[in-house]
This record gives sequence, structure tokens and C-alpha cells, in this order.
Amino acid sequence: MTEPDDLYTLRAQYWLGHYNLAIEEAKSIARRPMSPALKAEREEILNRAYLALGQYDKLSGGTSALDALILRANFEASQDANALDELRTIAATAGPSEQLTAAQVLLSTGQTKEALSLVHLGATMEHIALALQIFLKMDRLDLAMQQLQLLRQADEDAILTQLGSVYVNLATGASGAEDAIHSLNMLTEQYGPSSLLLNLMACAFMNQGDFAAAEGKLQECLRDHPELPIPDTLINLVCCLVQQNKPADQFIGQMQQTYPNHDFCAGLERVVTAFDRESIKYKH
Repeated sequence: MTEPDDLYTLRAQYWLGHYNLAIEEAKSIARRPMSPALKAEREEILNRAYLALGQYDKLSGGTSALDALILRANFEASQDANALDELRTIAATAGPSEQLTAAQVLLSTGQTKEALSLVHLGATMEHIALALQIFLKMDRLDLAMQQLQLLRQADEDAILTQLGSVYVNLATGASGAEDAIHSLNMLTEQYGPSSLLLNLMACAFMNQGDFAAAEGKLQECLRDHPELPIPDTLINLVCCLVQQNKPADQFIGQMQQTYPNHDFCAGLERVVTAFDRESIKYKH
């Protein structure tokens, strides 16, 4: 197990989706004496937390890693292709942090293989964790399990390792749901229920076919974390409601209004258009 340092709590809060707590923690430890490397990492995590909350105006530059985060913010705010091109350029010659940032943006735009090429060598635990998620997105559970083994070899008790185990268990379906729920309960008891943990818990309940329990977790997420109305919460809620034959129009409309460029909205538009096109054939 890796020995804790001054950033242990900060990393845990960020990785678990407690972004406001991470910001508070980063500020509270700012005056502690620490190595230049830890100071740089503290500043980077602080800016990543601002980015996750959409508080783009609070990001600060000054280093290659921080400048990459600003480019990501520019891309998220305006879908600026130039920002993405600049990120690619930086990632090709810079370090692990810049590669991670570029990979995350590329993954969000559906460029899965290019994203994987930036992190597949596993320069850091975050690289390995992202590669694990990419392999799951590619339906390669076997390769994702190899990445999980690498995380366990690096630090079996690390937050990223525990989350990686949850993702793999969820990907196995109902058979892994109980183990995922056990891990998520432990993380929630220790750190509190973040939006991320509530969504993962909802997915585990959905794997078990308990859509009412999943809906409860997602409604809790919307109620207790209004600062972070992430698309996953709305999409998962739509799935739960549809499975229970409940109306989901409110949340579908919210997705279309708030995240019109999301893959979910694009996919829904394709299905609706195809249905309308076919239905014309049966009109008398």
C-alpha cells in the first residue's frame, strides 16, 4: 500500500466526486510545507475540481498541466475544435497530466482509440484507471480486468482501485452487483454520498432489477447535489422510470435542453426520426 501524504484526502475527495470538499481541502493545505511536486499536484487537483463543477472562470494557468485544463474548459464551454487540436499537440510532447486531460476530452467526443493511445502505457494509476474504463466502453471486460489487476498491484487499498473494482463488477451484470454495492457502501460510509457514488449505487440496483431502489438513489442525487446535475443522473433516472412504466418526459426534456450535444440526445433523435419515417408507411 502506498503511504499517505499531504494530498491523500484531497485525491480521495476528487476521485469520489466530492468536488466542493476537494476545493476546501486544497485551500486548507495550501500553506503546508510540501515538495514542489506535491504543490503542483495540489494546484492541478484544485483546478480539476473547478472544471468538474463548470466554474471555468476560476481556473489558473502557468504550467503545461494547468494550461491543458484551461484548453479542456474552452472545449467544454464552446466545443472549440482549435482547443482540442492544441490539447493533442500538448499531449504528444508533455507529461502524464496533459495526456490524461487530452484523453478525457477525446473520450468525451467518441474518439475512444485515440484516447486509449494516450493512457494505455499506464504511466500513473489514473492512466490505468482511465484505460480500464475505456476497455469497458469497448466491451473488453477481459482487458479491463487486466487493468484492475495492475491497480491492485500498485495499491490494493487505493480509491482508484476500489472504484475500478466497482466498474468491473457492474460490467459483469447481476453477478457482480452485490460486490459493487458492498464496496460502494464502504466508500459512502467513509467519505459520504457523492453524486458519483449515488449513480454507481443506482447502476448496481438496476443490475439487480431493483429499479425503485435505483430511482431513490438518483432522486437523492438530484436533491442533495444540485450543484452538479450531471447527465448520467438524468439518463439513469430516465431508464429507471421507463422500466417502472412511469413518465420520464420531464428528465428527457431536461437532457435535451441542458445537454443538447450529448450522445443520449443524438441517439434519441435518431430513433424518433426513424420511427416517424417508418410510421408514415402505415398511414391510411
